[in-house]
Amino acid sequence: MVPRVWAPDAQVVELVLGENRSLLARDGDGWWASDVDLAAGVDYAFSVDGSPPRPDPRSAWQPHGVHGPSRVFDADAFVWSDDGWPGTDVRGRVLYELHVGTFTPEGTLRAAIDRLDHLVSLGVDVIELMPIAAFDGAHGWGYDGVGLFTVHEPYGGPAALQELVDAAHARGLGVCLDVVHNHLGPAGNYLSTFGPYFTGAHETPWGAAANLDGPGCAEVRRWICDSALRWFRDFHVDALRLDAVHALVDDSERHILAQLSDEVAVLATPLARPLSLVAESDLNDPTTITPTTAGGHGMTAQWSDDVHHAIHAFITGERQGYYADFGTAATLRTALTRAFVHDGTYSTFRGRPWGHQVPRGTDGHQFVVFASDHDQVGNRAQGDRPSARLDAGALAIEAALVLLSPYTPMLFMGEEWGTRTPWQFFADYTDPALAQAVREGRRAEFAGHGQPDASSAAATADQQVPDPQDPATFERSRLDWTETAQPEHARMLAWYRTLIELRRAIPELAAGDLAATAVRFDDDDRPSWVVVERGAARIVCNLAHEPQRVTLRTRSALAVLAAWEPTGPAGSTIDMPARSVAVLA
Repeated sequence: MVPRVWAPDAQVVELVLGENRSLLARDGDGWWASDVDLAAGVDYAFSVDGSPPRPDPRSAWQPHGVHGPSRVFDADAFVWSDDGWPGTDVRGRVLYELHVGTFTPEGTLRAAIDRLDHLVSLGVDVIELMPIAAFDGAHGWGYDGVGLFTVHEPYGGPAALQELVDAAHARGLGVCLDVVHNHLGPAGNYLSTFGPYFTGAHETPWGAAANLDGPGCAEVRRWICDSALRWFRDFHVDALRLDAVHALVDDSERHILAQLSDEVAVLATPLARPLSLVAESDLNDPTTITPTTAGGHGMTAQWSDDVHHAIHAFITGERQGYYADFGTAATLRTALTRAFVHDGTYSTFRGRPWGHQVPRGTDGHQFVVFASDHDQVGNRAQGDRPSARLDAGALAIEAALVLLSPYTPMLFMGEEWGTRTPWQFFADYTDPALAQAVREGRRAEFAGHGQPDASSAAATADQQVPDPQDPATFERSRLDWTETAQPEHARMLAWYRTLIELRRAIPELAAGDLAATAVRFDDDDRPSWVVVERGAARIVCNLAHEPQRVTLRTRSALAVLAAWEPTGPAGSTIDMPARSVAVLA
């Protein structure tokens, strides 16, 4: 590898190899290049105008952590065995979000390989890895990464990611990688040493915004797009989940997302497989998934938090924080038939009208939905999962509403067996001052209002919020795989497998046709039952704590395909046990 680095305003740039330094030469357009060809495995860094040695902004490997030198990684050295892998489009697939550090006791990419067969037997189609870019310390959520081209060394580094993807493809599993382009973490972020990677013209909730539309933005945009293309090309991933794209503020004529979408589409041709981009957006704007040829951003799919909020508030009864406008049966109906609840309506939490309507005929598979994910659990002070508060019947109902919806369903690791392990916010910053600031910030976050469980703000913050820097907080968040052998968890796992099997077997349950979905209920504010109609199929939910008879409103004979609790035969009505759900077709 011939070292090159973009530093448009530098006067002197040096290549640092241990104790040795050599000058780089200007290479045009703000780039500097060396005449030294570095072999794989060599450590190197750059010094700009006498600065301390800093990692390469395009570093592929940081074996010494985010503050140390980069190491040359030969992406072509790995011998792939997935030549026959046809790829997979994420739309309509069953996704599974996991955090590498807590998914297994070992917390590594290679250890995750040993759990892939569990996901295959569950019926998962695509695993979604939470961010694995290098970040400060050994463990964290990953959204404070500081290198878009790196793989966190405690997870196994870049070679381990190639091994995991290859092993997943061998089992018929696609791989989606969560990437963060909207900001970098506070520790180990040395990009400003090199050039105008950030701008003061825009802000994000997490710090300086990426420079997407100011002087020097062309190379910053290239840096983002090249990192994304590299995951597809060198690591064979099938999809990228783009974090919080609403924070990618871009006043350019062509939005960075549209540029990325078009470049990914071009790359898909020589790779001969579909490549997907899934955006997390808070804007409730279908422009995100509108083709670039029609003026949109061209994303394959986008998350719909509104569906989560509607299901969660409906099942749990929570109404605080951003659940304020959710919880009724009518809101659930809107979420399951129109994707966005706030589609131009007034958002109480935001204090203004929010969102846009989804055009008629939009494929429901373009929306990723879930009953749990890292944010919706981790944003709670205690990181408590729904399984800590809900009975088994309620969990079974949630699973059916998500997995048999007209959307692309996603599970959060351990959800499938109703794990009781929490998912808490944890970090491992090496700077004591930064660690204390994060600790205090987390407490302050729940001392006021706005968070989903901030209603208990009167309690002492220390009692409410686990210390993110305490290793015990991280350890509590590890999955306990021994739970799967316990009867109650084994039963829930079997239920999830059954629902996924039904989704694959019954065309109506797999379809993304929003117009063919309807929701009936007996009462809006306090419903005792809900029926979701998916074509000729029915998902019947008894929310009451006593048995009841539910009218099916169908002219066809229906068979009970699956039930959480034994039900009576289905005719024009069905007798449903308390806190139960049944699937009929």
